[in-house]
Amino acid sequence: MTTTTIRLKQLSAALFVCGLVSCGGDVNTNSDFTAVDPTAPVSDWELVWSDEFEGNSIDSRKWTFEVDCRGGGNNEQQCYTDSSENAFVSDGTLKIVALPAEEGAAKPYTSARLNTKYQGDWTYGRIEVRAKMPSGQGSWPAIWMLPTDNVYGGWPKSGEIDIVEAVNLKTVDSEGNVEAQVHGTLHYGRDWPNNESSGKAYTLPNDMNPADDFHTYAIEWQEGEIRWYVDDYLYQTQMASEVRTNSRDEVIGLRHRGWFAEYFNQITGDLEIQYNNAPFDQRFHLLLNLAVGGNWPENVNNLGIDAEAFVDGQVFEIDYVRVYECASNPLTGKGCETVRAGYKDAETLVEGKAPIPSPPSTGVPQNLTIFAGTPNPNWPAWDCCGGSTPQLVEDADRGNVYEFVVGPAPTVNGFVSRSEFIDDPEGSASPFDASPIIDNGSISFDLKIVSAPRNPDSTWLFKVESNEGSTEVELPLAEGMNGEAPTIGVWQTYTFPLQMLADAGLDLSAIDVIMIFPAWDTGDGAVYLMDQVQIADPEQSFPELVIFDNAQNLDWPMWDCCGGSVPIEVMDDEQGIVAEFAIGAEPTVMGFNNRSPLGSGVPFDASALLSEGVVQFDLKVVDAPANPDSTWLFKIEADNASSDAELPLSAGNAGQDPVTGQWQTYTFSLQSLSDAGLDISAIDVLMVFPAWDTGNGAVYRMNNVRIYNPNAGDSSNLILFSNDVNADWTIWDCCGGSTPTVEMDDDKGPAAQFVIGSQPTVMGFLANEDVSFDATAILSNGAVSFDMKIVDMPNNPDAAWLFKIESVEASTEVELPLAAGGDAPVAGEWQHYSFSLQSLFDAGLDISAINVIMVFPAWGDGEGAVYRMANVEISNN
Repeated sequence: MTTTTIRLKQLSAALFVCGLVSCGGDVNTNSDFTAVDPTAPVSDWELVWSDEFEGNSIDSRKWTFEVDCRGGGNNEQQCYTDSSENAFVSDGTLKIVALPAEEGAAKPYTSARLNTKYQGDWTYGRIEVRAKMPSGQGSWPAIWMLPTDNVYGGWPKSGEIDIVEAVNLKTVDSEGNVEAQVHGTLHYGRDWPNNESSGKAYTLPNDMNPADDFHTYAIEWQEGEIRWYVDDYLYQTQMASEVRTNSRDEVIGLRHRGWFAEYFNQITGDLEIQYNNAPFDQRFHLLLNLAVGGNWPENVNNLGIDAEAFVDGQVFEIDYVRVYECASNPLTGKGCETVRAGYKDAETLVEGKAPIPSPPSTGVPQNLTIFAGTPNPNWPAWDCCGGSTPQLVEDADRGNVYEFVVGPAPTVNGFVSRSEFIDDPEGSASPFDASPIIDNGSISFDLKIVSAPRNPDSTWLFKVESNEGSTEVELPLAEGMNGEAPTIGVWQTYTFPLQMLADAGLDLSAIDVIMIFPAWDTGDGAVYLMDQVQIADPEQSFPELVIFDNAQNLDWPMWDCCGGSVPIEVMDDEQGIVAEFAIGAEPTVMGFNNRSPLGSGVPFDASALLSEGVVQFDLKVVDAPANPDSTWLFKIEADNASSDAELPLSAGNAGQDPVTGQWQTYTFSLQSLSDAGLDISAIDVLMVFPAWDTGNGAVYRMNNVRIYNPNAGDSSNLILFSNDVNADWTIWDCCGGSTPTVEMDDDKGPAAQFVIGSQPTVMGFLANEDVSFDATAILSNGAVSFDMKIVDMPNNPDAAWLFKIESVEASTEVELPLAAGGDAPVAGEWQHYSFSLQSLFDAGLDISAINVIMVFPAWGDGEGAVYRMANVEISNN
């Protein structure tokens, strides 16, 4: 029950969506009592207050009648009276009776509402009531609690605890469904209309109905946790929110999303969101009442009020009310928990409505891909109000794209990152901080209209919101940078600079909704496709940590935690030099350790990679563990093990476990690891291992171990050769007629090999047709770099070794002595060469369209030369 009109608006917007499912809670539960042995309250519960209703009158020392015709703040249709016709004690029970009122009365019904304010007020404990519910369309009995002192403000800022409510019990709809649910709910948060509630519905076993007999309804309320019971079965748990912080003690999210409070900080005077035990840490009192009608019961089941059900009165009968205190710790209520296994699992623990705190800006730019052929589980496609489900469809030009359809119901469509709209278990609310890329960043997307709205005057709009709608900007689609209105059947790109959106009032630090739609109630008939939805600065580069790539990073040495072995570098036939781990009889875990004194002691801050970054590595099991039931695990830790995430290895490879003798690539998104509890700002250990004490006999190898943004290379870096040739490039002999090959080198593993015969030629890497690389984004710090080894020198001992690079169609080119990028070549030795992009640009190269990179002995002098190249890339140093 409520005391103001807050529930009125909350329910009026939701009731018709809920249909015949009651809206008193978020989830309907049908319990299997054969699987649970309910546990009776432990002996430390001490009875401190009760009413057994054994006399012949209501005890005025315990109960106060509320007399009013206000309708409970919910448009209820009764006046509450202190008449003995509406509330009385007889035969050992309290009866609250709803009756038809006399003709001409202020409301068509009368009833009673009793409270214990100032006569029974408690903080924490077990509140238990045995009651038999009334029935009939329009009936609304409730056993609930309100704060006695309103410490945090008016309803619901100081909270409300609904121990049990029910509406319309025993009504039967046209499909034969019988209403039999009870509900437990919390109300809290901000002032109306931004108040929140969370709760759950429960159905008794064996088709029992709460209106047929007495049942025991209870809560156990302790510091930071409230549990709901029916007949001693725990069906719901709610908890205070738990804040997550990073290694810098900055708030980065919620470990558990529960209740919250909003009130003024007594020191600063600022209105703040508080993620603590408030408001359910003050004294509350009990209320018992039976309402008739109101916003909730009249809008569900058979609708309205069934006058026939109340002709002879409906009775809410209470056998007893008992309040217990936890003797173990009365100040916190802890120590007397009546719990069962799984009482905090997904089936029982209810997620609250606390606002997700915006993570602090790292100050380091990052980009966000919302959709580019593959759905982002943190940003689902969304139809606000039209009832449709956006679909992935195949477009002839683009492949997978999202299709949105607008029907007669007014709606807006787009992408959203708020928890109430995320159904994917791998997804989580992830508001995006775009503030570090305000200078050059934008929100961009590709759009194709398949069918225009039937309304010829409809206007296409772009809208973006942040921090759960606290700021927003709405603009005509044509005001994007291309300035074009949509054209039917044509893919068009729209770009909205972040600076423009900030100037219009958008808070860039917590963007959580992006919408594209025909103006409200004008879109019927519209069908449109979307692709390449992103918030990005295309000029940005990203941090990258390479832990092992055919060589060990000495800041992240290979490591055996507890088994006493020393992991080694070995030559693998397919991947060259790799890390090898071997597990013996001693239980252990293995991987790479950055902590001092083993490593540098400087952890890796991956905060800037959160939205798109991954932890990725290649793994080959050489010998499987002797234990056939062993499970392979991936674990990553941060800040000296103050946080970690441990997952089955198969979670990083589309559900596939390792296959002995095969190299497999495993990828874990940083977002999923952060959601699992990892502080990504201070990563310092990475492990892969068979489950503890099951790994004896296992031998496995790892390579290409890195933490990076796999999308960054598309615009910032280009890897031409790393164990294999980039698919968009070829290893190339210009004019000699040979075909360069990939060979296994004893030191580097796979390498590109070039052989020059008698025919003069040049050799290197050539981009495929219509492919080139734009290096302008990394001009200031970028370089063309590679490793090279001469296997056989040219027959001509005076041959000069050259480096040459060209842009599309050789419109510009630069040729330099190879030694300008390093030392003069020495036969049989791998040497590293690097040419800065700035120097190449200064020498006249158009770095926006590079498509040829060559290394060769001077023209006509190369016969007999055999040489290899590896780690060839254009990248940001």
